[in-house]
Amino acid sequence: MGFLIRWLFAFVLIAATFNPTRWNFARWAGENFSDQMPLTLFFGLLLLVGYIIYLRATLRSIGPFGMVLVVALFAALIWVLHDKGLLSLANGAFNIWLGILALSLILGVGLSWSIIRRAISGQLDVDDHDE
Repeated sequence: MGFLIRWLFAFVLIAATFNPTRWNFARWAGENFSDQMPLTLFFGLLLLVGYIIYLRATLRSIGPFGMVLVVALFAALIWVLHDKGLLSLANGAFNIWLGILALSLILGVGLSWSIIRRAISGQLDVDDHDE
């Protein structure tokens, strides 16, 4: 359950920043920056804090190689589903949602990796010594 919550927050963070609908920060900020600059800056900084938390934890836990590995696994899954005719990549909006899903999975795995590793191996990380 913990991984799902971390992944869901990552998905919301990325989808709130940009998605193919008109309900995203990038579009809203572009349309309202001159009229609502303080609010736009506040929301932008709020999103930036979320990204810093997720990216820092992800880089510390799985590193760049792990991030590339998660992307490769997701890309291979999409390739297999497309090759078997179960997934069509003709819809641009759907492709953007797939990208958002992939990026959120990377951040979700990165934030949860210590917990996953401890469950699999039984070994604690150095940061977990007080639990």
